[in-house]
Amino acid sequence: MEFFVDLHIHVGRTSRGEVVKVSASSDLTFESILREAACRKGLDAVGVVDCACPGVQEDMRRLLDSGAMEPLAGGGLLYRGRLVVIPAAEIGVSVNGKEAHFVAYLPTLEAAVDFSRLLSPYVTNIRLSSQRARLDALGLLEITSGCGGHLVPAHVFTPHRGYFGCAATKLAEGFGDERSRLLAVELGLSADTAMASRLSDLDGIPFLSNSDAHSTAKIAREYNKIEAPDLSFDSLVRAVKGERGRIAANYGLDPRLGKYHRTRCNACGREIPLLAERMCPACGSHRITVGVRDRLDEIADRDLPQESGRPPYIHQVPLEFIPGVGRRTLERLLGTFGAEMNVLHRAGPGELAAAVGEKVAGLILLARE
Repeated sequence: MEFFVDLHIHVGRTSRGEVVKVSASSDLTFESILREAACRKGLDAVGVVDCACPGVQEDMRRLLDSGAMEPLAGGGLLYRGRLVVIPAAEIGVSVNGKEAHFVAYLPTLEAAVDFSRLLSPYVTNIRLSSQRARLDALGLLEITSGCGGHLVPAHVFTPHRGYFGCAATKLAEGFGDERSRLLAVELGLSADTAMASRLSDLDGIPFLSNSDAHSTAKIAREYNKIEAPDLSFDSLVRAVKGERGRIAANYGLDPRLGKYHRTRCNACGREIPLLAERMCPACGSHRITVGVRDRLDEIADRDLPQESGRPPYIHQVPLEFIPGVGRRTLERLLGTFGAEMNVLHRAGPGELAAAVGEKVAGLILLARE
């Protein structure tokens, strides 16, 4: 069976209004994420990456107690019979003196509670998301594994807290001989499989493409198609590893549309070449943000990608970006086809034209192809 999954979504607030992710929308509560993902986006599974926060755990337990969510035998939680929820936590640790972010995927709410308890001594405020822990990467890996979880470096090429984007050039710098214990790496916005495959260090490690959504609209901006006999925590892990199922495709924007694709000067705003001096040739400022493409040019050991055996990375434009698909047109599409995944993957040209007209249908087909 085929499943669409986005495994990196943030909670902005708890149901009681408690701040979880400062930079995320206040509309993003745990349950609002699940409603959006299941009913409008049409996803089959989500990873909510703030489940180490006690306030989020309280919201999870309320849904379990009410019967709206139930634990699955293979791990994960089933929301209203239609969406699998993978508890997860995004944590920053020091790698070569720089902060890099990781996502720990956990099988159950109880495992998330244990993870939170073990992590608490190493962070300033466990109630907030994406805290920097006074641990190294191996220490975080051990805590994650001890709770039955799996660790993934998050948005690895982004200049802000991406493992390769700001901290290291090899996985061994953070993990030594334990690199094979990582479940996958997350490409994130501004990078795709072709770009990442220029690093031989990543050969044999699966790639995930997730949205890192900080608002409702950005859920499933990037996502994955998973082929597996069923969907639970164990099944998802085995499919990512290619043991029983596989990652069939990664979906996301063309990297050139990503905000971090090229190097920019933060002082004058220009797109600039990456110089060894790390300065802007136009204004002389050293306040620059290194772009993903330029960072890869700097650290890659291949001029061209080597993608043998990897699933395709499909450059796809989200519905919200398509000209002519405003709020009313989107509601008409959802009313006709049920969810965005149906519009992007299952609706035929004739069906789309009947719903929104030939012109908009043609743009949707171009966007998804």
